[in-house]
Parts: sequence; structure tokens; C-alpha cells
Amino acid sequence: MPPRKAPTARQRRLGSELRKIREHAGISLTDAAAQLSTDRTTMSSIESGRFGVSSERVRTWAGHYGCPDSDYVEALAAIADERGRGWWDDYRDELSAGALDLSELEHHAVALRAVQIMHMPGLLQTEDYARAVFEEAVPALRPPELRRRLSHRMRRRDVLDRADTPSFTFLIHEAALRMRFGSREITANQLDYLLKQSERDNVTVRVIPFEVGGFPNAGSSTLYAHGPVPQLDTVQTDTPTGPAFLDAETRLANYRAVLDRTEERSYDPERSRDFVRGMARQV
Repeated sequence: MPPRKAPTARQRRLGSELRKIREHAGISLTDAAAQLSTDRTTMSSIESGRFGVSSERVRTWAGHYGCPDSDYVEALAAIADERGRGWWDDYRDELSAGALDLSELEHHAVALRAVQIMHMPGLLQTEDYARAVFEEAVPALRPPELRRRLSHRMRRRDVLDRADTPSFTFLIHEAALRMRFGSREITANQLDYLLKQSERDNVTVRVIPFEVGGFPNAGSSTLYAHGPVPQLDTVQTDTPTGPAFLDAETRLANYRAVLDRTEERSYDPERSRDFVRGMARQV
């Protein structure tokens, strides 16, 4: 199997999970290669995501390492079996790798929880609102770049309409509701769109009001993507240079606690809708 020029975050994750299983078994890379009738370089390339791996090899390696969690192993084998292009590959030479990895993460998640502080969640943005956000980029986006970013963001919303769509919980701070991007009309339409999306069976919107004061990790937005098994959960955070992806067990546990505490301080869904309706009348 030829080496990949630029493995995706998901492909790198598969390799890192195989390395994690091996290390938990206390087996060195050299010993594993010798016992599995392969070479150290090939195994290293697979564990870094530079080489692909078959689902059968995933099962064989996991069995050799004595991994007892069959659901976890089958989830890894399913990743190995993934072939073909995702819709995000249409943008591969035009957008950052982080933007494409985020689309892939959302596509494969079984559930998503997000905290947004200053913007509406990307999956719930209208095109006009998203354009107004992108127009604040520094340096300014050229018209072709702006069009591609808008196209990509609007296509991301399709995950909400899939037959096997995940469940979504969006915790949105009052600051994001009050922050105006674009005209009053754009803001009013965005709030109306948010209300309509909150009525979906698979979407829960909860408002974090100013009155609750501080809460954990209040300075940044966070997306927690649940995988098919807890070991494959992923946290995505926003940074000035693009999205960052975290999957260390301790960090996942800490972010789950952050989200739980933040959700406890937010309004329930019905009161949140009433709050957004009141905001819309003030625009």
C-alpha cells in the first residue's frame, strides 16, 4: 500500500490507537514487528497514519496485543475499511487540512456537544451570517476564497439531514446571541433560523445567560464529538491558526466535565427558545 502524502486526522487517529493498544500491552515496536511477521518501518508508518491498514490486520494485531474490548477493536476495523472520497475532498486543495478534518469528524460522530461563546455554531449559521463572519478575517479573504469557505460551511449543515444523523447539543452563550455580524436583518434572520433548527428532534439548543456568571473554559469554543466507542471520542477547539484536535484520555475526561458543568448552568431547551425569541424581538 503506497504511503499517503497527507493523512487525515482520522487516519492518524487509527494509527495512534493501534500504537496505544500495543503500548498498553507492554510490547515494543521491534518485538511486535518480529512477532507479526512484518518490519519495524512498516509498523511505524501504519501507527503514524502514513500507511493504510486492512481491517483484518487491525483485528490480528489487536488480538496479538490481547485487547479485550471487542467493540473498540471493531470500531477501529471499521475505520480501516473506509474507502472512497468524502464530500469534503472536493475542497482538499482549497481549504486548510483542519477545516476538512472538522468536516470528517462531524460526519463520523455519533453525537456532538458544542459550546459557542462569540459565534453561532457553524452548523446552525445562515449563509449571510457566515459571510459576515468571514468578512472579518485578517488578512481579508479574496472573493474566490470567500465563496469556497461559504460553500464548505453550507455543505457542513447537510449532516443535520442525514437519515442516521447524530444528536446535537449546542450550548450558546448570550454573548453569541447579542454579537451582531452584518445588518440587523441578517441578525434577525439568523436568530429565526436558530429557533427553527432548535425544533429538530436531533437538535438541542441551550442558552448560557450572562446572569450565571463564570463557567469552565469560558474563554474558548469547544466541540466534543462522540465516537462509536468512548475511546474514539475527540475534542475540537478553535485556535487563531485553525482547529485543534485532542484525544488523550485525561483531556477527554476533563472536557466532559467542562461540558457537564456548563450545561448545568444553561437554560433548559424551552426557556432557551423563549430567550432567543425575546432577543429576536429586540433586534
